[in-house]
Amino acid sequence: MNKWIRRGGIAVAALAVLAGGAVFAGLQMADSRMARTVDVKVQPVAYRSDAAALERGKYLYNSRGCIDCHGADGAGRTFVEKGDDLKIKGPNITRGTGGVVAAYQPQDWVRAIRHGVAPSGRPLMVMPSEDYNRFTDDDLASLVAYVRSLPPAQGTGAEIRLPLPARVLYGFGAIPDAASRIDHGLPPQQPIPEAVSAQHGAYVANMCLGCHGEKLAGGKIPGGPPDWPAAANLTPGPGSAMPLYPDADAMLKMFRTGKRPDGSVVQVMPFGSLKNMSDTDVRALHLYLKTLAPLPKG
Repeated sequence: MNKWIRRGGIAVAALAVLAGGAVFAGLQMADSRMARTVDVKVQPVAYRSDAAALERGKYLYNSRGCIDCHGADGAGRTFVEKGDDLKIKGPNITRGTGGVVAAYQPQDWVRAIRHGVAPSGRPLMVMPSEDYNRFTDDDLASLVAYVRSLPPAQGTGAEIRLPLPARVLYGFGAIPDAASRIDHGLPPQQPIPEAVSAQHGAYVANMCLGCHGEKLAGGKIPGGPPDWPAAANLTPGPGSAMPLYPDADAMLKMFRTGKRPDGSVVQVMPFGSLKNMSDTDVRALHLYLKTLAPLPKG
């Protein structure tokens, strides 16, 4: 009996050593991944400051998630915080004290917004550029115009504090950053008429890719805290959320209230932004989702 106990103890100790080695290796690889250089060749988009660009840029900023991470004033906002080991705060993107964009050139805005890459070439952690990669040049220029027009505000850079398991998983590539998920060779999206059409809805749906996946079939949200629910399947496949929204009015009400038709609260979705989406965008999105091929939940 003692022999087997000793052997069991040795086995447990060996497993502990292996686990510790894996954690150490994961942390080392995480540091390396965060510090890597992502070589992205971009074409700068010219600055604009006309009234139409500022109006469109304000709408995009308020409806496409920017306000949730950077705050209404652009000074930065903590949008995830739990205990001492999890905090994610978006940086100050005004030209005030602590802002990170004061030295940005036109190509830097393209690299950061479309590709999730800082001017230095390192990946921007948590920046959901997969949602913005398909912005048209006009929309990107408009968004930049509005951000550059924000009054200088005091703030800090990004603050990212991840729990040990998340850092290890990131190191091993199980949690991807946006820069590793994007096809950096795609050309900019061509302009699409803004209308209640499936074509415009497909353009709007680009903002859903980061959470709901490339095919919008939902599943575990990449990089999300472990207590976050899985993203809904937006295709008509098994487990789809779409039967809850048989018409555009039902989806529009959910976007405005953050609640399903039965009154339950939809978690995680950034309703600080989504409530500001126009009727046209939401109705076009609903129309497009109805055209998707059925897929099982991701």
